[in-house]
Amino acid sequence: MSASEASARQDTDGFNRQPSLKVGHTVSTTEAPAIQVQDVCFRWHKGATVLESCSLEVPQGEFWMLLGTNGSGKSTLLKLLANLLQPQSGFIHTSPHVGFVFQNPDHQLVMPTVGADVAFGLVAEKLTYAQVRRRVEEALDAVNLLSLLRRPIYALSGGQKQRVAIAGAIATRCEVLLLDEPTALLDPDSQLDLVAQVQRLVKERGLTALWVTHRLDELNYCDGAFLLEKGKVVDRGDPQRLKQRLMQTPVQ
Repeated sequence: MSASEASARQDTDGFNRQPSLKVGHTVSTTEAPAIQVQDVCFRWHKGATVLESCSLEVPQGEFWMLLGTNGSGKSTLLKLLANLLQPQSGFIHTSPHVGFVFQNPDHQLVMPTVGADVAFGLVAEKLTYAQVRRRVEEALDAVNLLSLLRRPIYALSGGQKQRVAIAGAIATRCEVLLLDEPTALLDPDSQLDLVAQVQRLVKERGLTALWVTHRLDELNYCDGAFLLEKGKVVDRGDPQRLKQRLMQTPVQ
């Protein structure tokens, strides 16, 4: 699903999603990150602050993971990146084409068959039938589900449903893929199959992916990781180093 679909046409006029140049800020001549978050704050209306001066960057074409305890703000941050929520302050920049994969694919898949569901996200693009079919077949082939083009959604396993959701994002030609604990409802074998699938898509298609998780074994598949605590990124970088740190203080 594209982030624009997921946002249900929410109004974005009140928030500048482009990075700001501040006094003393030097413009880099290197390729800009695919995801930039600068000093973002978010609180629920009449509620507690969820994110406080949160900042991170994900380089283009890399696969990063976001870890933290329950309530640390992981899912909220991902929804901000997908434009499903708006921050009170700070700046967010992402590539214009963003795909979002929910924790529970049943909240995302709306059509009766695999092919129809992937095609559903292309309605707004007003493509010809041949163009839609080509996009759908390419996307399903990318996640190894082309043979299930006509399979009813109800007949799929949990892992297959998540791959259909990813295919829906790929079909829209997304450049950034956001995944909110996509393995939370899967069995152990399906968990690792899915994370390996996303790792391959990042390498082969040049996608940028940010994956929310609390499973330390998934860190073996990513290029880098962030650790979120009480709404702030407190550590980032080498996933194996973070894995060793978290093995001493497990993520809940």
